[in-house]
Amino acid sequence: MPQPEAVPAIKRIDDGFGIAGPARTSVVTKVSVVIPVYNEEKTIQYLVSKVVNAPLPGGLKREIICVNDCSKDGTAKKLDELPKLFPEADIKVFHKPVNEGKGAALRDGFNHAGGDVVLIQDADLEYDPQDYCKLLQPIVDDKADVVYGSRFIGEPHRVLYYWHTLGNQFLTAFSNMFTNLNLTDMEVCYKVFRKSVLDRIQIKCNRFGFEPEITAKIARQRPRLRIYEVGVAYYGRSYEEGKKITWKDGVKAILTIIRFRFTD
Repeated sequence: MPQPEAVPAIKRIDDGFGIAGPARTSVVTKVSVVIPVYNEEKTIQYLVSKVVNAPLPGGLKREIICVNDCSKDGTAKKLDELPKLFPEADIKVFHKPVNEGKGAALRDGFNHAGGDVVLIQDADLEYDPQDYCKLLQPIVDDKADVVYGSRFIGEPHRVLYYWHTLGNQFLTAFSNMFTNLNLTDMEVCYKVFRKSVLDRIQIKCNRFGFEPEITAKIARQRPRLRIYEVGVAYYGRSYEEGKKITWKDGVKAILTIIRFRFTD
């Protein structure tokens, strides 16, 4: 009488609550917080203090990478003071000799990142590091490869410019048409990536075109990446308070969306 074929064993782990699940494909132990900085002498040290003290899930370690994009104010001095102000923190500071833009500063920061996960943090106070746990948890739980924040799905946000908000929503919808993603906030600062994802992507845009470029390139990766979105708080600045992005950057974003739909 023929014997039934043996069923291959599936390795399972206990999630701590007595419920077994599949073994994780990777272990996340360290997050690299990359901060591009340009003319933020009034906010950078306070912002870094919030990053240093932000709670992280799963016992993650953190390193903080600040890239000074050739600031014209006292930002460089404020950055150089950080290791003494926070001696317990792993802080690395890099000064660019010429101003190239946010995308170029992030590209440099990614090259220096030593974590399993990379999180982008703006140097102003528009985004709150208290949201790190929400942003990182899907990757720590091995449910996501990329996580976007969103200012438009229910979290507190400062009421500011109608046309600016409408422009963001238009750019997100336009990007979604080309990438076939259903994001609600493509232009958000808070983006989190497994380092292995970034290592497969070459960033070419030096300025604010980084946002649509990285979105287009993660959408094209195969096999498809697991992309999540979580709501984040947003405390936007007015232009009088130092906001830098303008309608011209919106026009460039449209051209960038089209460009990276058809090229790499």
